[in-house]
Amino acid sequence: MFEFLFKRPGDKGNDPQAAQGQHADAGPGRNGPGDGQGGQNGPDGKEARRAEQAERARALAGDEAAAVALILQSEFADVRLAAAEHVVSQPALEQVQGAVRNTDRRVAKLMQGRLDAIRHRQMEQRQAEASISQAQRLLQDEKLTPNQVADLDRLWKVIDAPPELAAEFDRLRAALSGRLEAQVALQRATIDALAALRRLGAGTAAGNEDEALQELERLGAEHAARVAAPEHGTLPRHLVADVEAALASARDVLDRPAAHPAMPPSVPVTAEPAPAAAAEDVPLAVDDAGSGAAEGGERQATAGIVPEAGPQPGEDAPAAGTAPAPAVVPPRPPKEKKITPADREANERFMALVDAMEAALGQGQLHTAAEHDKTLKDTRTGRLSTQQSERLAHVRAEYKRLAAWARWGGNVSREELVHAVEELPAQNLPMSELAKKVSAMRERWKSLDSVSGAAPKSLWEKFDAACTAAYAPAAAHFRQLADERHASAARAQALVDEVTALVADSPAAREDWRSLASSSQRLRQAWSRLGTIDRKDKKRLDTAFGKAMDTLMAPLEEQRRIEVARREQLIEEVYKLDPAERHTVDTLRGLQEAWQGHAKALPLERRQEQALWQKFRAACDTIFARRKESAHAADHERKAHLHAREAICAGLEGFTAEGDDKARQAAIGKALRDAAAAWHASGVVPRAAEARIETRYRAAVARLQGEADAIRKRAGAAQANALRDKLRLVQALENALAAPGPVDAQDWSARWAALPPLPADYERTLHARFNAALQAAAADAAPRGAYAGTLEANRSRLLAEVLRLEIVAGIDSGAEFARDRLKMQVEVLQDSLKSGHKAGHAGAQAAQFVALCAMPALVDDRTASRIETLFRRVGAEGR
Repeated sequence: MFEFLFKRPGDKGNDPQAAQGQHADAGPGRNGPGDGQGGQNGPDGKEARRAEQAERARALAGDEAAAVALILQSEFADVRLAAAEHVVSQPALEQVQGAVRNTDRRVAKLMQGRLDAIRHRQMEQRQAEASISQAQRLLQDEKLTPNQVADLDRLWKVIDAPPELAAEFDRLRAALSGRLEAQVALQRATIDALAALRRLGAGTAAGNEDEALQELERLGAEHAARVAAPEHGTLPRHLVADVEAALASARDVLDRPAAHPAMPPSVPVTAEPAPAAAAEDVPLAVDDAGSGAAEGGERQATAGIVPEAGPQPGEDAPAAGTAPAPAVVPPRPPKEKKITPADREANERFMALVDAMEAALGQGQLHTAAEHDKTLKDTRTGRLSTQQSERLAHVRAEYKRLAAWARWGGNVSREELVHAVEELPAQNLPMSELAKKVSAMRERWKSLDSVSGAAPKSLWEKFDAACTAAYAPAAAHFRQLADERHASAARAQALVDEVTALVADSPAAREDWRSLASSSQRLRQAWSRLGTIDRKDKKRLDTAFGKAMDTLMAPLEEQRRIEVARREQLIEEVYKLDPAERHTVDTLRGLQEAWQGHAKALPLERRQEQALWQKFRAACDTIFARRKESAHAADHERKAHLHAREAICAGLEGFTAEGDDKARQAAIGKALRDAAAAWHASGVVPRAAEARIETRYRAAVARLQGEADAIRKRAGAAQANALRDKLRLVQALENALAAPGPVDAQDWSARWAALPPLPADYERTLHARFNAALQAAAADAAPRGAYAGTLEANRSRLLAEVLRLEIVAGIDSGAEFARDRLKMQVEVLQDSLKSGHKAGHAGAQAAQFVALCAMPALVDDRTASRIETLFRRVGAEGR
């Protein structure tokens, strides 16, 4: 990757002389100040610049920013190369590389090489971080398998990780190794415990019951500890079940010692030996127990004693409660038998099969070894020597051990296969791919059967259920597709039957051509919208449908030829019309109606219908074009109307009202009425100018109307201010009346008279309230006190009415009135529903506000402010 950083003989890019010849004059100083003859630099000035820039390059001392600036402004290649040695950061490298890519090959290569190195380190770091994340996930996974760790190791080998990431990975890898070792130790301990339990449950000497019970309790406690261990999830489930069954069996045997009397050890017992190649359900983590049992059996066979029938390592323990094997008499000594040539030949064939079985085991071909063992069981043998018997026992023990390992590995692979199948539904695969994956996994299961033996029934049932559940969407999808194909075929057959029925009862006999055409179009569209049909049925149905449609359409095609001739006759009649005649339009309209009648009675083919219609329309357009020539005279009249309306708009746009607000408002109203009358009196205008003149007229009217509205708003604002002032005056008088001290009636009357008058309702209401307060102030102490009590009593009523009006008007009352407002909203809604009128009507609000103004009551500043806010809202809506 970095070979271009080293100089090679003959390389122009690294030859100083070549570089000087190529790049010495490249740069911004070639035609700068100090040029000599012919526009070139003088030798003294150029050498001085070179020396000065070379000194700057030597003085950089790792200053990357100064190095970049020197490279970008230097005109000498050797100076740029010397300064490039100090550029190391990625942004600076990219800046320099982009600037000198086409001018300095050596510096560009140096920058590119360093950029590649930086990017390579970044990529290695990303890969290392991804591997560490994967190791962390594996460490947190409940079931850790060796192949996952092996894949992680293969991935890490090709990564050149930084030291800190390598240390982190080593720590995680050590933790993963610890978990794997713990799994192996747990499995080894479980297998050893199973063998001990089976030996313990096979029988116990009479004098060792207590020791056996203690051993049983110890094994039970160790099993409970193993089940509670962190790595208990990696134990094969059938192995745990076997240990629990062996515990129960041993406990049952030890609890009832009298039912199983021990057999004297001196009496030999015979039993049928267990088949050497019997399938073993317990996966062995180590081969110590199996080889030990096999060697013990060989020693007993050598001594002439047949081992007692009972649970051996790899065999299931007898069920609890079963009777022990009955004791039999010692075997008779075998009779001497003469070895015949046939026996010798059979012995040789048998031992040849043993050799083949041993060779297959040596090559790891367990399936071939199983076939040889099956053949050995069915093959007649001659007399086997002691050495041959020991060899056969050894080969079968090795086969049994390897078969147990293969079964264990196969069960692990099967469990992974079950896990993979269970994850398929969550992958949302396409149905075809899902079916292929499920089929491939079933084939994988079959291949495991041939390599590692048959699977446990429970594991097979779990795998089959998982495959069935995973394949269920695909099965439903394929079943749906098949149903759709069958349904499409049924619909196609129904369409063929329908066409056949129409042929038998053809609308052509009734001359119902429109119905026949509609039916034929509908049938063809329905046929084109049919779904997928099985290939074996599609050709037959297409042929049947085509023949039936040809038969059905024959009368219709003949009638359509007649109809085409009638349409062409109508086109000729249009061309014969005289555009100048008075009744030409009526005649043309009649011909159009006749055309529409023919089109409704019998629609033609779409393309043919469009072609004839275009010809008929062109003929009609020709007649109308000739008639339009006489309509130009009407355009002059429309233009005159347009001028009149423009004058109306100009008058409105230049109108200016004078005088006070009342006079101006009256003048504006009269001008608008006169303009509207003149506008409606004028006639139509050209269509092209209609929208423009209408917009101009509306804009002029809107301007005057806006001016009138502004005058009305000012008048309303003056009335609102007057109402506010008089209402404040009345409230102030009532507050002064409630307070101790005299009240100057003349002063209050003068202040009232100084305020402008109000509208009739408000003036009458507030004046009556003001006079009542003055009369109470002029009265004696008792009437004045009674009136003050009335004012205080009306305070709560006034607050309630203010709150009601705020709810109706949609004004916020404040947080302190939230609870009362909620209750009042319910009452307002109920009153509105009972009365059948909307509570927020503007007229109703104005009347309620007048009633509020008529209510004498004491108010504080907060209530007065709320009443003013309420009036502004009610007054705005009323205006």
